[in-house]
Amino acid sequence: MKEEQQQTLAVFIDFENLALGLKDRKERFQIERVIARLLEKGNIVVKRAYADWGKFASYTTSLHEAAIELIEIPIRRMTGKNSADMRLCVDAMDLSYSKPHITTFVILSGDSDFSPLVSKLRENDKQVIGLGMKEATSVLLRDNCDEFIFYEDILREETQAEEVPVQGVDDKKKEAFRILLETLEALRRENRETLWSALIKMTIKRKRPSFNESYYGYRNFSQLLEDAAEKNLVTLTRDAANRTYIVTQFGSEAEKSPKRGRK
Repeated sequence: MKEEQQQTLAVFIDFENLALGLKDRKERFQIERVIARLLEKGNIVVKRAYADWGKFASYTTSLHEAAIELIEIPIRRMTGKNSADMRLCVDAMDLSYSKPHITTFVILSGDSDFSPLVSKLRENDKQVIGLGMKEATSVLLRDNCDEFIFYEDILREETQAEEVPVQGVDDKKKEAFRILLETLEALRRENRETLWSALIKMTIKRKRPSFNESYYGYRNFSQLLEDAAEKNLVTLTRDAANRTYIVTQFGSEAEKSPKRGRK
């Protein structure tokens, strides 16, 4: 598989800023969807959230379940400063210098105060991804990042996911096909031009470490792809060099294509 080096991510969450963006909404912040979206980009090796957790105790369980390290920051009236912002910046810069294997820094906040941090990280040859609420994100921060993801777009992407258009298969296989199609859509969002079978499975395993195609009744991942091709869910071809499968079309594209199945 001729693919670029896999990205390694460090995620830093300014939770107070995110909570402010949600204060007029009924729904809770869904960290699991955020993590799932970021796992499409690479392996997450650091996950830290900063706040006075006494104020946000109702969120701590879901954050712990997502294996996020909660950094306790004193309330502002005790320090006179925004200690969460300062601690986040110090920790991010420390990792930037001490952990060269971390290629991408993700800042969950819409606060323009993080713009100097973003600039310094990019100066250190790190990719910086911002993530925040549309109405609570500074234009300065948004435009200073290499990429900015709006939380609302993550929620919309999930609701717009294609249903598995296949009949006559059991629930297990339907689940396998759904995972496959969701992963292909995720790789397309990341502008992956060539969808090698190894890349597809690696992305699935990153998001679902327990995934095993044998659970769904397949001897190997290639057999899963072949079955999906027979159901017109994907269109397959083979790499000319090593003969591994490549997905060229999927979902509604594969249904409409006159060239179906394997080559």
